[in-house]
Amino acid sequence: MSGSLSHGKAQDVGAVGIDLDGLPGLGDSPETSRLDPRTWFGADRRDLPLDLEIGSGKGTFLVQQAEAQPGVNYIGIEYARAYWLHAADRCRRRGLTNVRLVHEDAGTFVSWRMPDGVMRVVHVYFPDPWPKKRHQKRRLIQAPFLRELHRVLSPGGEVRLVTDHDGYFTWMAEHAAEVADQFTVEPFERSDAADGVEMVGTNFERKYRREGRPFHAMTLRRID
Repeated sequence: MSGSLSHGKAQDVGAVGIDLDGLPGLGDSPETSRLDPRTWFGADRRDLPLDLEIGSGKGTFLVQQAEAQPGVNYIGIEYARAYWLHAADRCRRRGLTNVRLVHEDAGTFVSWRMPDGVMRVVHVYFPDPWPKKRHQKRRLIQAPFLRELHRVLSPGGEVRLVTDHDGYFTWMAEHAAEVADQFTVEPFERSDAADGVEMVGTNFERKYRREGRPFHAMTLRRID
């Protein structure tokens, strides 16, 4: 996979890429495993707002969003190493000092690594729908994970969700209803990275638009 993404060119993640091997090992509990991702940015940027994108893929959203919002720091999580390498190298080549890309499982990173109240927005665009019923327990958006996102968000923070899968969107709404004491459901507003009729401007969105798929979206706002 890495060859098909790099087209034979050497990839360099530079300061953008944060690999598993470069992170301290997990402690005995989440409380002993927390990191402060704000320290991954230069001293002049550590007090800026911080956003998280889960499932960054090739990094298209991060590149466009980080360029549109230079006063915000962005952390992307990507589990597939080939895509993490590609996206981190892409952001490095664009000179994006406000992006860091983590090679890690999103559930582990949020639940075990992230401290309380540090994120302004969590972006989750076109997550794997795991359409087969026996696989649905693997879906990222579930009530326990939403409670973890509530913990890591700052007051008034948002979880922004987009999917092309009807069943997954129904699932998202059902799980959001389980945490109605922690989030309100609000309309989704298109991102700064979007172009023209786009909602968020990811590679998946552009592919699915060409295929004529419908999109579903919601914003969950943290109740403080």
